[in-house]
Amino acid sequence: MASVPTSVQADSPEARRYNRVRRWLGIADFVVGLVFLLVLLLTGWSGWLRDLAYRMGRGNYSLSVFVYLLLLLVISKILSVGLDLYGFRLERAYKLSNQKFRSWAWDEIKGFLVGLAMGGIVVELLYFTMRQWPQNWWLLAWALFMVLFVVLAQLAPVVLFPIFYKFEPLDDEELRRRLVVLGERAGTRVRGVYRWRLSEKSKKANAALTGLGATRRIILADTLLDNYTPDEIEAVLAHELGHHVHRHILKSIFVQAAITLLGFWAANWTLHYALDHHMFEFVQISDFANLPLLALVSVVLSFLLMPALNAYSRFNERQADRYAFESIASIEPFVSSMNKLAEQNLAERAPSKWVEWFFHSHPSISRRLAAAEEWGRTQKMHSHV
Repeated sequence: MASVPTSVQADSPEARRYNRVRRWLGIADFVVGLVFLLVLLLTGWSGWLRDLAYRMGRGNYSLSVFVYLLLLLVISKILSVGLDLYGFRLERAYKLSNQKFRSWAWDEIKGFLVGLAMGGIVVELLYFTMRQWPQNWWLLAWALFMVLFVVLAQLAPVVLFPIFYKFEPLDDEELRRRLVVLGERAGTRVRGVYRWRLSEKSKKANAALTGLGATRRIILADTLLDNYTPDEIEAVLAHELGHHVHRHILKSIFVQAAITLLGFWAANWTLHYALDHHMFEFVQISDFANLPLLALVSVVLSFLLMPALNAYSRFNERQADRYAFESIASIEPFVSSMNKLAEQNLAERAPSKWVEWFFHSHPSISRRLAAAEEWGRTQKMHSHV
């Protein structure tokens, strides 16, 4: 195991407290959602909501499905609003957010509406397939879901992101040219480099290579552009381009396809088991009162697979880091940018092993910097041979 490099600063008590509270907040949100689904199923309230949705939808099946989903999302939002508000106040308390309450509330409303629109499409397609092909609905639903997944990944930078953030073409022509050349060396054609006005809401810094095909673009938070040198920005982006070089997006789509197929199979098996044993008030496979059971299967499966998926993600991140080391003149900008990001985002540099194993999709900063310094030492040894 890599030792902690000399470039890593110790975590401040503030950083540890902040990350500990965020973890417990995430756990509380998970428990609230899980209990909500169980209560709906075990009390029969899901059937009552289904009947209410039918009355509100005037007996129209498709409209009633949408009304039922709306009722579920409204109740869920009411149950979680206290945790959401606490999360907003947490970011403010640790001076990581400069967003006002009114702006935050408006984002919450927009997020709810976007979730309703996307959820509505998915759920309508789901129950359409159940009605038309009750035996093999899960295979067709899986195929449709994967098509939607790829389409949304392509449209997100131009349709979804602008709902919440403002973007404008990067006005630093020299930096833009430098990053485009970096992208070309990585074998990807970047369609644009954009300044992401993150500072309107957050003091954290970030950067990403987003979109697929014609929507492929680099987005750089203004909090990054204003506080990092061009070398450091190049190092951050080189890591993002490493994901392209190693085809992580394509591989992740295949992984997602396999997991989703398993999820739909498990959902189909669970629905039939519940129907055969008369466990709940479902009368047939297309009875949309079973939606909480489908959600429960998804939640449990996601929870069980989370450590494995995070381990896979950390493997990908290490590969992307290695590409960054190979693509930049020296590792110093990578090291300094990682330390800056940790301080600016109040990240834990060296979390406990179990926290990193279960919760983290990225290797800890201490491990990433240890790998960078090891790479630097190896290069110096080779240069002196």
